[in-house]
Amino acid sequence: MIVLKTKNEIEKIALSSRIVAAVLQELRQLVVPGITTQELNDRAEASARKHGALPAFKGYRGFPASLCISINEQIVHGIPDGRKLKEGDIVSLDFGTLLNGFYGDAAITLPVGAIGKKARELLTVTEESLYKGIEQARVGNRLSAISQAIQSWVERHGFSVVRDFVGHGIGAALHEEPQIPNFGTPLPNPRLQEGMVFAIEPMVNEGSYEMRILPDGWTAVTADGKLSAHFEHTIAITGNGPVILTER
Repeated sequence: MIVLKTKNEIEKIALSSRIVAAVLQELRQLVVPGITTQELNDRAEASARKHGALPAFKGYRGFPASLCISINEQIVHGIPDGRKLKEGDIVSLDFGTLLNGFYGDAAITLPVGAIGKKARELLTVTEESLYKGIEQARVGNRLSAISQAIQSWVERHGFSVVRDFVGHGIGAALHEEPQIPNFGTPLPNPRLQEGMVFAIEPMVNEGSYEMRILPDGWTAVTADGKLSAHFEHTIAITGNGPVILTER
């Protein structure tokens, strides 16, 4: 069941989402060669708590950290382990907060110093695909309009959309219905209504969309070892179109 949010509930989600945006903006300034994933994790948690929020991922289904940090071929759910970022890496930062009973969730992928042309293109196309999907989050559209917009943009540029992870509804729970694939699928395809709140999050691979999970049980990596990027916003569907709640 898809839960429609009231204006008051959307404002509470927006407050939580603004903290997510502020934390990611803070981390953006810290991503340089030599910083460790543990330092980024600790800063994210401290910043969220300074704003009065809890890090949403810490302990969620057993996840051991506050910030998901995925480097290069890692797609999502990378665990901070003290690894130092190197010049030429790309790093995905996925963060969520819980404030006054409501969640916010967003992700960005950043270059570490100078990166290659293909990596730069991957980041650009993945972020663009997120906004292509958001443009379709309008009252009366089908959910599949979001998925199709993302997939078509990604594949037009020669990349592939991850199939094993999808976006989701969000509100009083971190993951709510509906699932929001970034590709065409026969999943239920409801019409979009005012009051729906989604976390839309394309994960895009340089090569094949196939993946595997590392022995830590969390970190997903590309099966072919090529790069992956991830961008995400929490958005609300209103009568005036989509509103990005985690806008930086």
